[in-house]
Amino acid sequence: MSHLWSDLTHTLSPYVPGEQPRIAGLIKLNTNECPLPPSPKALAAIAAEAAETLRLYPDPEATELRQVLAAYHGLEASQVFVGNGSDEVLAHAFAALLKHDAPLLYPDITYSFYPVYSRLYGIDAQTIPLDEAFNIRVADYRRRAGAIILPNPNAPTGVALRLADIETLLADHPDIPVVIDEAYVDFGAQTATPLIARHPNLLVVRTFSKSRALAGLRVGYALGHPSLIQALTRVKDSFNSYPLGRPAQAGAIASVQDEAYFQQTLATLIATRERMVEGLTALGFETLPSSANFVFIRHPDHSGATLAAALRERAILVRRWDAPRIGEHLRITVGTESQTDSLLSALAETLSG
Repeated sequence: MSHLWSDLTHTLSPYVPGEQPRIAGLIKLNTNECPLPPSPKALAAIAAEAAETLRLYPDPEATELRQVLAAYHGLEASQVFVGNGSDEVLAHAFAALLKHDAPLLYPDITYSFYPVYSRLYGIDAQTIPLDEAFNIRVADYRRRAGAIILPNPNAPTGVALRLADIETLLADHPDIPVVIDEAYVDFGAQTATPLIARHPNLLVVRTFSKSRALAGLRVGYALGHPSLIQALTRVKDSFNSYPLGRPAQAGAIASVQDEAYFQQTLATLIATRERMVEGLTALGFETLPSSANFVFIRHPDHSGATLAAALRERAILVRRWDAPRIGEHLRITVGTESQTDSLLSALAETLSG
């Protein structure tokens, strides 16, 4: 029945998320989910919304959540946009801000939703190669561009840009939209949010899915000049006026207000990541410097496909791409302490066997 599809549908190559199989005793280190639970206060707030008021529409403007996020980041509510996960926020940004006569620029190794959105919205995009060490070089972006989008830290590499480099990028391109996707910024990178006051062309996109352990709630947001937020809102209200339900808004608010739990979660995961890197290095892996909740690794003597298959046989899932430059690499989510022990033991057995 594909003859009923539109021409656009035939041309799309959809984003492929990490698999979610049902395997007994599975250690799931392939989708960068937080291994620790959400804030108890967030869970209580979500549960409290399971009430008769669910018959009513939620606040379409998510006013209280935007006010809470604005206060948290030192901004005004007019500088905050919220959506159904950062992927939806990014989709609205592609539609509202990133399609121009000159091409959209992003790295050749980056979040694979960017080319999907470019095709969906008919955006001419050009990829800029990472250097040999898998770093983004902002000097390479000094070319004709209609807009730029970069993840910081980058995904799937985990390598972060310095705030000074982002400011240089903004200074090089004062008249085009620059989107910094900060899905993983809380794990060790510098947020670009302080630059918003000086750069009205900057949009920062963030998520509750990773560091706040609320991937199942689907809450994302953007920060920027009110005119950028207005553009996102125009697109949102042309697509779905009520993206965030009552439980999502309540849970997100409570999570932001539980700063102590948030910082404790970050400290735990960062410490586990560093121990994981030490263990991987001891096994002979080459590990990129990670500022995310995952590590990007390769072994000089073993193929990535072989290692991923061996781990899967031991009910450990990691992520791998058949793609230029990174086909031998594995991206491994930082799990719990016990999951990290299991991972390192399984890799040691695989390498020795």
